[in-house]
Amino acid sequence: MKEIELKINQICIDLSPWISNSNIQPYLEIIKSALQEKKLLTFEYIAHHGDKTTRTVEPYQLVLKSSHWYLQGYCYIRNDFRLFRLSRMSNLQRQEEIFAPREYQKPQLDFDDIWATMQTRIKIRIHKSVMDRVLDFCTYEDFSSDGDEHYIVNFPFVENEYHYDILLSFGDKCECLEPLHIRAEIKRRIHNIAAIYGSMEVVKE
Repeated sequence: MKEIELKINQICIDLSPWISNSNIQPYLEIIKSALQEKKLLTFEYIAHHGDKTTRTVEPYQLVLKSSHWYLQGYCYIRNDFRLFRLSRMSNLQRQEEIFAPREYQKPQLDFDDIWATMQTRIKIRIHKSVMDRVLDFCTYEDFSSDGDEHYIVNFPFVENEYHYDILLSFGDKCECLEPLHIRAEIKRRIHNIAAIYGSMEVVKE
């Protein structure tokens, strides 16, 4: 009996994030009931660049991807199927109106082949203190030692907001060495951040 219990306890699967959005669980229950009863959902949605819109959606599927919940549904604004991230929703309401389900394809969730064509490799120099975080995006084979406390990393990169934010999240523990145009863009973004703080007066007591 103890041996069986030991084997059961050898693996623990917990897909919930370390810090969760308090809206997610009640939203999941609302969406589940709408799926079962084929009822429309309305909600306000924050899309890219902070654009906020009100959506009316036919719900078709709940998707858990990389610890984030999504709703796959037919959007009446876009007249097409869309994948909505629950953490970007607010004021989610189940409507009384029932919809007739339409044929649809499940969302594409595997982007490995697409990312492979979009990615390039950049060279960054990192301090060992952020090595564990950098390993979330590449493998140890991409690292080479640069003294006792630093590494040179061939880092997979796509020139978009998401990947620039990743590099900036490493703070002063990461320096982009090449290519030069990406290094220059990071420098520009750092300058813009510094300008925001530089424009504020220090409040003294």
